[in-house]
Formats: sequence, structure tokens, C-alpha cells
Amino acid sequence: MQDYLKYLDPQVLNKITRLDLKARLIVEGYIAGMHQSPYRGVSVEFAAHREYVPGDDLRHLDWKVFGRSDRLYVKQYHQETNLICYILFDTSESMAYGSTDVSKLEYAKYIAASLSYLMVQQQDAVGLVLFDEAIREIIPPYSSQGHLQTILQQLAKVNAGKRTDFKTVSDYITQKLERKGLVIIISDLLDESHNILEGLNKLKARSQDIIVFHILDDYEINFPFEKLSRFKGLEDLPEMTVDPISLKQGYLNTVQGFISAIRNSCQTKQIDYSLIATNQKLDVVLSAYLSRRSARYVR
Repeated sequence: MQDYLKYLDPQVLNKITRLDLKARLIVEGYIAGMHQSPYRGVSVEFAAHREYVPGDDLRHLDWKVFGRSDRLYVKQYHQETNLICYILFDTSESMAYGSTDVSKLEYAKYIAASLSYLMVQQQDAVGLVLFDEAIREIIPPYSSQGHLQTILQQLAKVNAGKRTDFKTVSDYITQKLERKGLVIIISDLLDESHNILEGLNKLKARSQDIIVFHILDDYEINFPFEKLSRFKGLEDLPEMTVDPISLKQGYLNTVQGFISAIRNSCQTKQIDYSLIATNQKLDVVLSAYLSRRSARYVR
């Protein structure tokens, strides 16, 4: 089996494909599907060209333009998709941490792959933005099976990079958002809280439906260390040898305070927030979340 296919866990997909990832917004565009649209009876109409990316449906290539320019362009239509979704995927160094054989980065890959699969099954367009302190890779939103393969192949190649700068990715993506849609953030959010909150505010100001999957290792949440330990610094932080018992309570207070600040801000702004520990079964966590969301926003 090709490596990238491992991220489509059959046990996860079996559960989540029975559920609808419904946007709470009335999305623009028109397609016969599950999302409510402000347009009715609109015919397919050519809108614009964009450059071809691997995974695009070859049927939409404009060969006349290719003949004139020797470059591949894809025709886009006003009703090409019902919903546009961007998955913002954190590839920073801290995502490589794992107290078991599954790191935060690997766990996040399964989430991104499963949701991408679901979006394409719903005939919605999904794009992937990989980031740490800069934008590392961009796969524009599209809705074909070939496009899904491109996303899976890219996820399989991802390695942890440098420090997190959520402000950079939020600045970039807000410039790309031309219509209402869905933004899914998959990250450990280990950045300054004001950067996280400022970025979420910018996305919300563009009328986006936002989901935050906050991925942390169980050891990061509960800090079960007892013996004198040497901790390796991540994202430009130094190594430290400490007595974990002496700092456990202070650490837990800081972590819980950070989680509460993000969660409360999201609730205030009507942003979906879900804290997920990597020792939780993904099929149970993801299907339960999607079920709750579907029940809240069913039309």
C-alpha cells in the first residue's frame, strides 16, 4: 500500500462519512447538494482561469489558452463547488513531540486526511496550507478525487519544521478569502496567545466558519513526570534539567489557563473549538465532534 493511503484510516472513515460536515453559513455558489445556497436555478457559467495544479480534473483544462501561452490553465465556474474549505496545518517543530509512537504531527495528519476525504465526498472543495513561521506549501481548494490524492501525498511528506507563527498564516489566508467558507485549523497552538487570538479575529472578520482542532499530547496536558528530568527545548527554547515535582502545579496552571483563554475566546466569537489529546481514539473523537456539529447546525 502506498504510504500516503495509511492516513485514511478505514475505522475513522467508516464513522465520519455517515455524517455531514455542514457549514453554519449560507454559502455562495450553487450545486445540487447538501448545503443551502442563496442562488436558485443558476446555470453553469464560466468565471475565470487559474493555473493548473497536480490533481486538477484534466477535463477542465483550457487547451486554447495552452496553445497560445504554452501554460496549463483550468477553467473555473461559478457553481464549481458548494463550499470552499481551507485546512491550515501546523508543521512547526513542537508538533513532532509525542510521548508514544504517535506524535502530534502524525495524529494531525490523520485528522487532515479524514476531513479532506469527507469534503471531497460531499463534492466540496478543500485546500491545504502548511505553515510554521512561514507558509511552506499551498494546495488550492478543489473537489476531485485526484485532488484528494495530491493532498494525501503532501501530508505523507510533511516533516516538522521551525517555530510557530500563526499571525503569518492568518495574514496570508485572509487575503485569499473571497467568499464565505470554512477554515479548519489543526495545530498545537504553541504560539503567543495574542497571535492566536488576533489571527482568529481576522478570519472571523471575513465571515468564515472556523473550526479549531487543538492537538496536544497527554503528557503536555497532565505532566506526569516525577523524576529529575532533562527536557529538550523546541522552537528555539533551550534544554533544561529540572525537578518536575517542584514545577508541576505552576505548569498545569499555565497550560490550563492558556487552553481556557483560547476556548473562551472561541466560544465568544462562535468558533468551534475542540481540544484533542493524542491518546484519544481518533474515530471516536472525530465522529462525535461531527455528530454534535451536525445536530447544532442542521437546516
